[in-house]
Amino acid sequence: MVKLFGTVSTLSDIVILMAMTDLKRIIKSGFINFKRGGSVSVAAVLQVLNTLAVIVVIILLQAVLYSSLNQIKDKVDVTIYFTTNAGEDKIMLLKSSLEKLPEVAQVSYTSADTALKLFRDRHVNDYSTIAALDEIGGNPLGAYLNVKAKEISQYESIANFLQGDDALVSGPTSIVEKVNYHQNKLVINRLNNIISGAQRLGFLLTLYLIISSLIITFNTIRLTIFIAREEIGVMRLVGASKMRVRGPFMVEGVIYGIIATFTILILFWPITAWLGRNMTSFLGLNLYDYYVSNFLQIFAIILLSGILLGVISSFLAVRKYLNK
Repeated sequence: MVKLFGTVSTLSDIVILMAMTDLKRIIKSGFINFKRGGSVSVAAVLQVLNTLAVIVVIILLQAVLYSSLNQIKDKVDVTIYFTTNAGEDKIMLLKSSLEKLPEVAQVSYTSADTALKLFRDRHVNDYSTIAALDEIGGNPLGAYLNVKAKEISQYESIANFLQGDDALVSGPTSIVEKVNYHQNKLVINRLNNIISGAQRLGFLLTLYLIISSLIITFNTIRLTIFIAREEIGVMRLVGASKMRVRGPFMVEGVIYGIIATFTILILFWPITAWLGRNMTSFLGLNLYDYYVSNFLQIFAIILLSGILLGVISSFLAVRKYLNK
């Protein structure tokens, strides 16, 4: 029994050893194919590099787009103006109710005294307005709440909440004087449509650029395999397995992807640095800071994309000659 287990163990070691030997040969053949390809291999690397450049540009453009959209979102809010006799305890109660809504991101409170000070600061050069305010004697302004939603499309839901049956905001004892949602509704709806349209357009443009780059890369790598078609035919005649034939070309595809990945990441370092110095005010985002802070994430995306692009293109391109 011991001898039997020993034999099984020996056979298992032999199978593993053979598999490792085949893998080493496949990897070595892949490097040999890459070196032997010469200018064709360089062309394939450049095409993979172009595809990865498109992906990096898309990542940066999406960062700029979302940064711009977030800046727009930050400028949109709904203001709830209270009557001058509204008690602060009731205002805080309404503030607490609003903060519990899932649509609400932030609620900020401005007291009546602060509102008066801000009004005076805004009209410091408008002497007639300041004079009229001084003549009134008291504070004609009430406190107010600024409500920011998580998404622009959610402001209507917040406005509907304020129009509900809550005793604080409806009826003869309402403490709310005005909600400016309806005055801003047209602007809010337009911004919501712009954001939705920009996101859809960005997705479609990204999809188009990636698919077109994949097709061009596939055709370039197919050219490198076309050169080796006679070698593939000979290997098939002598009984080589499909994986043994396909493996070196897939390794070659991995080499294309790795070289293109490191090249494109090095190239975009000075490019984003220049954009960060000269275009931040225009773009609304420092692309160099974004590139550096997200470098590992971008590196992982580009490396994976480059390797998959090379491997899948090689896998599909060699299939034509394996099926003959």
